[in-house]
Amino acid sequence: MFQILDRNIQAVIEAPFLALESAAPNWYAVYTRSNFEKKVARSLGCKGVNYFLPTVQEQHRWKDRKKTIDMPIFPGYVLVRIPDSAEHRMRVLHTDGTIRILGYGGGIEPIPDSEVESVRLLLASGLRFFGHPFLREGARVRVKNGPLKDVEGVLTRFKNQSRLVLSVNLLAQSIAVEIDIADVEAG
Repeated sequence: MFQILDRNIQAVIEAPFLALESAAPNWYAVYTRSNFEKKVARSLGCKGVNYFLPTVQEQHRWKDRKKTIDMPIFPGYVLVRIPDSAEHRMRVLHTDGTIRILGYGGGIEPIPDSEVESVRLLLASGLRFFGHPFLREGARVRVKNGPLKDVEGVLTRFKNQSRLVLSVNLLAQSIAVEIDIADVEAG
């Protein structure tokens, strides 16, 4: 066991730990139990954790009544803005209904502020929007409408146009067609 005799040395040793605790907060995705998003958000708010639960109003109908319900846009997730520290992680993870904070290799992965702000701006705009399967350039997709229905290929972008690339691997040749991204689904 080492004893530190000089106060200045102790301050230098503790400084990196203090820097970690005062790290700037980032947005993180908290995976929740099914249908627990609102409960988790309320509990996090009571704990003083900054959260964002984007919702959309939907009309639900039962045999005896109709009701407008706020439904999460991203089912199973609540976004939290916290510093990456053990204390803040535990505060979130010890909330009833939370399963884990998303990340890789035991770490947690921040969500860029710009992505969260884009969702906030869309909600504030009042524009009509709808859920869409996550597609990115290079994703394998299947055409769901039109003359190419059920054709599978790879989604690419060229000069702001979506294209479906069809390949013959044996020939090492490909062809592409412009396609409306609304006509494809994850393959």
